[in-house]
Amino acid sequence: MPYTPSPGHGGPSCYQKMKMGFLMGFTVGMSAGAIFGGFNALRYGIRGRELLHLTGKSMLQSGGTFGTFMAVGTGIRC
Repeated sequence: MPYTPSPGHGGPSCYQKMKMGFLMGFTVGMSAGAIFGGFNALRYGIRGRELLHLTGKSMLQSGGTFGTFMAVGTGIRC
């Protein structure tokens, strides 16, 4: 028997959708920042603590940027 939602139980709110869009974008952006920022720092010969600092900074920047774009795109679709 197929599932039919009962009346009164709607889907997630627009805010919840935007929050989920931001989190998904932040995750994808952080992984891209780890790859590109890490390789870029290694290419310039950076090692040790400075490598971790620059890679983390790159991860947060790209995660925040991509997460914001995903949240705005999800908000437009609401």
